[in-house]
Amino acid sequence: MRGTLAVTVVALTLTCVASLRAADGLVQEISTDRRIFPKNWVSGYFDFAVAPPHNEPDLNRCSSATGSIAGANAACAAFARYVGSGFIEFRPVGRGILHRAFIFVEPNAYMGRNVPQFQYTNSMTAIALERTEGIGINVRRDLELRVTNHRVDWLGHYAQNLGVTDLGKSGPLSTYTTFSARWYFGGYRRRDQAY
Repeated sequence: MRGTLAVTVVALTLTCVASLRAADGLVQEISTDRRIFPKNWVSGYFDFAVAPPHNEPDLNRCSSATGSIAGANAACAAFARYVGSGFIEFRPVGRGILHRAFIFVEPNAYMGRNVPQFQYTNSMTAIALERTEGIGINVRRDLELRVTNHRVDWLGHYAQNLGVTDLGKSGPLSTYTTFSARWYFGGYRRRDQAY
């Protein structure tokens, strides 16, 4: 218990320090003085979250009746305790026709080993790595067009079928691609003054 608490405190501290350092870049405008790799060409955030017992994220990999069917030591225990997430945006071109283009990655790592109503642990067993990645272009300062791909890599023993309580890998955390338009309003993303 102490080891898990220490890891959680260290991860939260690192997340706070990283986000404070990243926040400095949010207020600054994107520089267009250099053609390639201008100032602030990489931006984003990292986050680490802990879910309390009886409130674990359900990744829809295991049946909600897992404990009733397989007991507290069920092989399918994909109910997370910890979630590490982030968002990273790359804008490597500072001037020219491609200065409005960007690449983004949004990873989410799920960890834990819990069987609802039967077993609640502080285990940091890797369950899945979910990631959304894509490309976009700013049409105007407040409007982006994006192509986004979403995929999930099940880690460890979750890469295979886990028996009768396993719902399979094609749930809401499946692979898909979307085309979207994103509109910002109310002063959100003021750092993009260069557009």
